[in-house]
Amino acid sequence: MLGWVTHYGSISLFFLTMLGIVGLPIPDETLLVFSGYLIYTHRLNPVFTFSMALLGSVTGITVSYFLGRIYGLKLIHKYGRYFHFTEERFWKVHNWFERAGRWSLFFGYYIAGVRHLTAMVAGASALEYPVFAGFAYAGAFTWVLTFLSLGYFVGDRWKSASEQIHHYILVSCIVLGAILGIYLLTRYLWKRS
Repeated sequence: MLGWVTHYGSISLFFLTMLGIVGLPIPDETLLVFSGYLIYTHRLNPVFTFSMALLGSVTGITVSYFLGRIYGLKLIHKYGRYFHFTEERFWKVHNWFERAGRWSLFFGYYIAGVRHLTAMVAGASALEYPVFAGFAYAGAFTWVLTFLSLGYFVGDRWKSASEQIHHYILVSCIVLGAILGIYLLTRYLWKRS
């Protein structure tokens, strides 16, 4: 995929970030850091590269949102009982999104696996499109800017920087997963007692 960006330029970055945000296993951060490096070496135009990456991210998260909006309730009605996800729980998720979940659209870009799901959950929970767009698109802007800038500023050290990023993201995901697991276990045990 790095070869695609080198060979086809910023246009390929649009398609790769779009597909990565939708949920295909594409190393989004690595692509952006590498593209920042290509900007550093003057092989890519900074404005066009940023625009294509941003447009790809925005397109991908919008597609995910509308997939959740169109198919979310249908899937819950059809398969929810197998996962103990009732319509009552669905509305709890909706209310949580109304209160605080919208920030997961902004910060979810920085957490592996989360950015792929937040938009679908937002769509399924019927979060209004303008609210979704405000948080998700602002998150896309900062995410793309962060990783392109990182690649630009580390220059020839982009590969080691990318490896460190993946290490920190992995550790962060494990820590957040452990915290969430402890919270859910504590809540479950509290309800049983």
